[in-house]
Amino acid sequence: MDLVFFGIQGSGKGTQAKKLAAEFGYDIFEAGGELRKIKSSGTPLGEEVASFIDEGKLVPFEIIMRVVKEAILARDVDQKILFDGIPRDGDQMNAFNDIMEEVGRDFKCIEIKLDKEEAVQRILGRAEEEGRADDADESIILRRMGTFVDKTMPVIQQYKDQDNLIEVEGQGTIEDIYARLKGALDLE
Repeated sequence: MDLVFFGIQGSGKGTQAKKLAAEFGYDIFEAGGELRKIKSSGTPLGEEVASFIDEGKLVPFEIIMRVVKEAILARDVDQKILFDGIPRDGDQMNAFNDIMEEVGRDFKCIEIKLDKEEAVQRILGRAEEEGRADDADESIILRRMGTFVDKTMPVIQQYKDQDNLIEVEGQGTIEDIYARLKGALDLE
């Protein structure tokens, strides 16, 4: 079964996704990485994606969803996929659900829950340690989090209402969170 990871910026979902992929053989679909991969593929879709990225424009919704579908179809049917960063809003959720149904793949959603204040402190700490200037400005962090709350939280709530969401507490060490995640997924 495929997994869809959600979590506010700073929740550690990327770190947890990598740990899970390494231990249990998931292929990570990360939207930005997949777009960069397709951009350099030389295919007509790659050229279309490149035309937006090279001009610094957002890649349109329809193209992102074509990238999702092509990435799924390019993988072996038995390859488990962990989706990170998609779907981000209601339109993407509807299209994602349709694609998954069309290609016959089941998925479970995971939310790594962390309160906003803790997440901001983690991001600021990470920015200091790693010298990431884009993460050192609290106003930018809060704006990104606002987008997550406005656009992605309703998606998470819908999956929760459909009984297709597992919540994992995001407090504690990386190992603590990972142990909770594996326990929630019955992957001991």
